[in-house]
Amino acid sequence: MTQINEDTINYKDDYLPLSEEEEYIGKEIVNAAFIVHSRLGPGLLEKVYEVCFCHVLNEKGLFVERQVKVPIIFDEFVFDEGLRLDVLINDLVICELKAVENTNPVWAAQLLSYLKLTGRRLGYIINFNVPLIKNGIKRMIV
Repeated sequence: MTQINEDTINYKDDYLPLSEEEEYIGKEIVNAAFIVHSRLGPGLLEKVYEVCFCHVLNEKGLFVERQVKVPIIFDEFVFDEGLRLDVLINDLVICELKAVENTNPVWAAQLLSYLKLTGRRLGYIINFNVPLIKNGIKRMIV
């Protein structure tokens, strides 16, 4: 079982361990965030960070999809509008990117919903508008 600290939120006490691929992708995500933030710094638009973040991950050989639609299934109907993941890596890990001064607790709920709706287990919230990027990265496991 993974220890919970301020940078990791686990929503199951008895979850299965992440796969080696998920752990590898997670390390590459954190590394990519550090690279982008060290080169660009805080203060830019989210879209700029998204493009650069995805470029770094692509350069590392990962398959990256941006602005992925998440369908909602309700009463046996499928609704395609409304939800979009910022970044999906290797069809396994979700990243929600931010570039704002103040954090919002709803981001964790948003990512948790995305993880549940897509059946993924690992996600990150990355806020690039911080002086130290380590303070802008939150990891979530369900």
